[in-house]
Amino acid sequence: MTIVLSRDRTQTGTGLPQQPLRIGVRIGDPVLSARIAAALTGVAGLVLTAEGEDADAYLSAAPRTGGADDPALTPREREVLRLMAEGASNKSIARALGISVHTAKFHVRSLIDKLDATGRTDAVTHAARIGVIHL
Repeated sequence: MTIVLSRDRTQTGTGLPQQPLRIGVRIGDPVLSARIAAALTGVAGLVLTAEGEDADAYLSAAPRTGGADDPALTPREREVLRLMAEGASNKSIARALGISVHTAKFHVRSLIDKLDATGRTDAVTHAARIGVIHL
């Protein structure tokens, strides 16, 4: 995950001693947010703001770009990929998701195509390599 620092407002040069930089963390993953906040706590010249408080800048997750390494999978394809990583067959995937075996096969084929893989194992390996799933 890429973290981007973006300024929301600028401070004017008043000649007064510079105040600490007030930083807010806006990341959808609460575990990652807590880890980042813990890492930044105690950094000289930096104060973390509580949610809803004004800040000089915010840390946020960069939007996914859909580049060559980002296959832009649907939520259902991510579910199928997770089950594939667990070694589930098309029949098991269909049963687990309440879909037909034909639909499960369709999703598996779509994943293989989107991940430019040669088969199921290659699709899971490629997805893990680019960070789509974690094994």
